[in-house]
Amino acid sequence: MIAKIGIGVVSFAHGHVNAYCNQMVNFDDVKLVTCWDDNQERGQAAADKFDMAYSPHVEDVIHHPEVEAIIVTCETSRHAEMVVAGAEAGKNILCQKPMALTLEDCDRMTEAVEKAGVKFMMAHQMRHDPANLKMKEIVQSGILGRIGLLRRRHCIPALFNQDFITGFSKWHIDPEKNMGMFMDDASHATDFIHWILGRPISVMAEIDNVLTDVAPDDSGIAIYRFEEGTMSVLINTSVTLAGENTTEIYGDQGVVIQNYGDGPSTSLPRPGNAIAVKLYQRDQQEWQDLGIPIPDSHGERIAGVPRPFIDCIKNDSNPLVTGEDGRLAVEMILGAYQSAAEGKRIQFPLSS
Repeated sequence: MIAKIGIGVVSFAHGHVNAYCNQMVNFDDVKLVTCWDDNQERGQAAADKFDMAYSPHVEDVIHHPEVEAIIVTCETSRHAEMVVAGAEAGKNILCQKPMALTLEDCDRMTEAVEKAGVKFMMAHQMRHDPANLKMKEIVQSGILGRIGLLRRRHCIPALFNQDFITGFSKWHIDPEKNMGMFMDDASHATDFIHWILGRPISVMAEIDNVLTDVAPDDSGIAIYRFEEGTMSVLINTSVTLAGENTTEIYGDQGVVIQNYGDGPSTSLPRPGNAIAVKLYQRDQQEWQDLGIPIPDSHGERIAGVPRPFIDCIKNDSNPLVTGEDGRLAVEMILGAYQSAAEGKRIQFPLSS
């Protein structure tokens, strides 16, 4: 018999948890044990779908004797509360992005996890996507030479979706629960950028409502600078109907470009000769298709998160995306918001 890791879900507020559970129900080494949600209708429906017990009391999940790990997918403003409680109960934790809305909460979470000695992994799906892994490999190999500019677009059409702004997901547009859509969604891109380039030293940004007025913000652009002079442009909107080109990395010896890398660019029909990742090198002077498959939906990328989390528990290995990574992604977002508010360049690190 294969030992099964018992999983408890702390809220179905964030829709990504459904993709995680859809994967884990087919894992032979996982058992979805129980869940909590402060919306009983939503929680009970998910429990029925995934054959879990439902409790209206979060303590029943966090302290359940069969639960070895919890998935924290409640509103972002409650991440710290749930992670600290889970760590104190000795549970391993997978936490939805962004880690928290303040650096103080990020630090509180890290302190609790380290004190308890439990596994903690951030659910940043960028780290598990084959196209992103290939770009990381290319940059690390040095074949692009010195990197001058990285541009990453991470966009969704969420604010054009009436169900998103009036249904169970409407907490995303509540500034107290989620700060803003740039915080919520651009945190994927900040994680990608520092994963590829390291820690930035400054940021300049514009974040605002441009096409809608239902959320605190719908669009944002941030320019990050790095110690060696490299620039990185982050483009994030929640009002993008369609798209193709998603990542560009320009070096003095080569260029790598990724297409079809975010929601709007995977959900629409594309030409038969579409290429996911292509490489240009100075000495070859032609584009090379690197043979990376394009997923049929953005959900396929999201679904890549739970397996590495389960494996790090089973193998007693380090999580692929740590609390330090989660904190830095949040810090990069907070710096962008500060720059947009003050109209000036902001230096890192930010003061807690």
